[in-house]
Amino acid sequence: MSSTVQKSGKCAICAFRASERFTVSRWQNGAKRHRTDSAPSPSPNHNYSFEVRRSPLRASNRRVGRYGTRRVDNGGREEAAGRGEAPASGSYGIFAGIVHEQVKRNRTRQLSNLEARATPQGRTKAELRQSRQNLVLQLDQFGDLVHEAARKAQAAGQVTQADNPLFFAFRQAFVKGHLSGLAEEVRYRFIVSALDKEEVRIQTETLPFQKAIADLTHPTEWFPATRAIQRVVHLHIGPTNSGKTYHALKRLEQAKSGIFAGPLRLLAHEVYTRFNAKGIKCALVTGEEHRVPDGMENFMNSCTVEMVPLNTMVDVCVIDEIQMLGDTERGWAWTNAFLGVQAKELHLCGEVRTEQLVRSLCKAMGEKLIIHRYERLGSLETQKNHVDQKNFKNLRKGDAVILFSRVAIHGVKKDIEKATGKRCAVVYGSLPPETRASQAALFNDPDNDYDFLVASNAVGMGLNLSIKRVIFSTTWKRNNDGLGQLETSEIKQIGGRAGRYKTAHSAIKQANVDNSNASVAVTAPAVTSKAATGFVTAFSKEDLDVITKAMRTDVEPMKTAGIMPPADIVMRFAAFFPPETAFSYVLLRLKELVKLNPHFHYCFNKDVAEILDLIQPYDMTLPDRVAFAAAPASLKNNPRTAATIVDYAKALSKRDGRDLLDFSSLDLDILDHDIHDHIEGVRGFLRDAETLHQSLTVYLWLSYRFAGVYRQQALCFHIKSLVEEKIDQCLEEINFIPPKAVRASRYIQRMSDLDQMVKDLQLGSSEEGKEASGEGASDVLEVQEEVEFEEEDGHGESEIAVDVYPADDSPADGNIPQTPESGKNIIPDFVPDEIPEGDRVRDSAIL
Repeated sequence: MSSTVQKSGKCAICAFRASERFTVSRWQNGAKRHRTDSAPSPSPNHNYSFEVRRSPLRASNRRVGRYGTRRVDNGGREEAAGRGEAPASGSYGIFAGIVHEQVKRNRTRQLSNLEARATPQGRTKAELRQSRQNLVLQLDQFGDLVHEAARKAQAAGQVTQADNPLFFAFRQAFVKGHLSGLAEEVRYRFIVSALDKEEVRIQTETLPFQKAIADLTHPTEWFPATRAIQRVVHLHIGPTNSGKTYHALKRLEQAKSGIFAGPLRLLAHEVYTRFNAKGIKCALVTGEEHRVPDGMENFMNSCTVEMVPLNTMVDVCVIDEIQMLGDTERGWAWTNAFLGVQAKELHLCGEVRTEQLVRSLCKAMGEKLIIHRYERLGSLETQKNHVDQKNFKNLRKGDAVILFSRVAIHGVKKDIEKATGKRCAVVYGSLPPETRASQAALFNDPDNDYDFLVASNAVGMGLNLSIKRVIFSTTWKRNNDGLGQLETSEIKQIGGRAGRYKTAHSAIKQANVDNSNASVAVTAPAVTSKAATGFVTAFSKEDLDVITKAMRTDVEPMKTAGIMPPADIVMRFAAFFPPETAFSYVLLRLKELVKLNPHFHYCFNKDVAEILDLIQPYDMTLPDRVAFAAAPASLKNNPRTAATIVDYAKALSKRDGRDLLDFSSLDLDILDHDIHDHIEGVRGFLRDAETLHQSLTVYLWLSYRFAGVYRQQALCFHIKSLVEEKIDQCLEEINFIPPKAVRASRYIQRMSDLDQMVKDLQLGSSEEGKEASGEGASDVLEVQEEVEFEEEDGHGESEIAVDVYPADDSPADGNIPQTPESGKNIIPDFVPDEIPEGDRVRDSAIL
């Protein structure tokens, strides 16, 4: 497994390029533990066999695999340097250096993927050599274009769209999307530069038609059947632990048919279990699992938000965490559910900052809006003093330590257990939902010795935990573009988990007591009838100051909701391109031409584009290609997952229905090994087990869409359960070597400098549109009512403000599209599920 050593004297952007990578055999072997015959041990203390890969630009190297040594061809990476480079001087000079780095990365990626793309097409070596020469020429020409654009910016100050369109496009992409946006733009501009004359002619002639299809200013037109219904929308807003979801679920329980849509499989499973425990028949529908009651026509559906059936009429629908519609990757799923679900009553639960946006969207749809305002049940206090990180003996029962690195989570867990003699539960995003649920149950149980929780920001959504105090280890976390400080909304969401009044497990237990015929029994601790006070603090004074300020700050209202075009629009757009055109280019072209309403933003997931590149050589129909690309797979720094995606794509293209055990990329061998036998110890085993679990999840996801190809669903569920047992074993014994804090602090400073560069590049750029006002209707009815919680739940009394907004026959924007005659929404019922993620709780965006 590769490890990277940062070289001194390098900035954060390019330090990794000068790194040395070590590749070692994964499994220990008795007396020959940590040894192979290929290389001597580097030191008497660590008998690891390794070979040094000095530079990623070498043509080939020897890699030590699990069962021996083999040669690996890097596809011509020796030619990756030298083109597009410009001297760095001034702001534009430094930015040109960043662009040059992304150009080299794109070059390396294109060359290394060439052979993989050529193999399934059956090309000869001569044809492959010619293709490679053509690609190198195209890359050289693109590098020259970038070099010239950088020269114009630095020497002549030409940075406008008219004078220097290429540099302008890079600059805008960097300002809007940081490094990931710039990398995406570089890849797109390279493909555009490589188009031949005939393709350019076709693109020019069909441009008006492409723009017409890319006009997404009226997403309500995608749901004509829903627009024919006069829905009533209830918006439940308030801080964390204020009873928003509780009220909405109570209304759902009273309905004959309904849907619950949550952000995570774990939360959907909790509601499914809770309803069935109360004797309410409920189905569970997620991307990897469908459980439907037999012999019943009317029942509840508990599902992830991507799986909401948009062509099913129900009485009540509850959509939780509605603020997620502002997410840049998954926001489209909440928007689709909000605009498209066919429910007589729609209940939205979320943060106060969603009010203005939801009000504007309801007005645009001509639907009545009722707003329920809640206050927190129990107080939340920010402590004046920080917690000494060097003395974990000062921790209290019920403390939750929040970290943003999986490695650090395991290290702090070990340190706390060693210092206190008590156990720590562990929760982070890439753990399987079943494991997260079992860890949460251990922490919630007051009768065991699991006194502490060590977790990532995964606790901020989808888990109800009996946390008394939240302790932030830092206010910085890694995102797509490096390291960034937590947003105010994130700090409030995570900190608000302290002092939770009641857990879902408690509700399930109460339901089991009340309903002796319930088929599901979940053991959970009893809860008192008094609301608890929650506390928030940090490990350092600097971070505590940031948290204190954030907890006192009102979060800015949300301005836009995410959208993504449905599959039929994507396929109509793709029809303007030759069949051999890379589908990732089609998506990037659509993104470039898209026209949006001011209330919406465009969601784009780079994992989808990478999957499309991986499956491009394989023969699939356009609908199959679009559906496959939406699979919940995270390819970031994970070559084994990429290999699995290729294996799955081969099976789909051949329609051969091969056995699950025949997929060679699935690392099923780990089930035959002890967790201590991995060359990197328990931590390495855990990482590989999590990767295998994700691959199995993708298989299950595909099995519901291509049942004839991925047909061993039952076997996959069984193997997945075995992997989860291994993961549980790892969490019990994992060890950790703490990283150096100095390197992290330097990296933070470098990323701050990069953020400053973004601000510098923004100076002088013009606004490309004005935000819609989103003002409410003039005839707003304000109603105050007293609502009492049921005594069995022990919530006590809570005052709720209810604002009723009648439907307006003449919406503010005045351009509501007419409802087509078609009786169905154009969004399909089943769309892909979310991706379980590591520390940033990221889930996939879909087409």
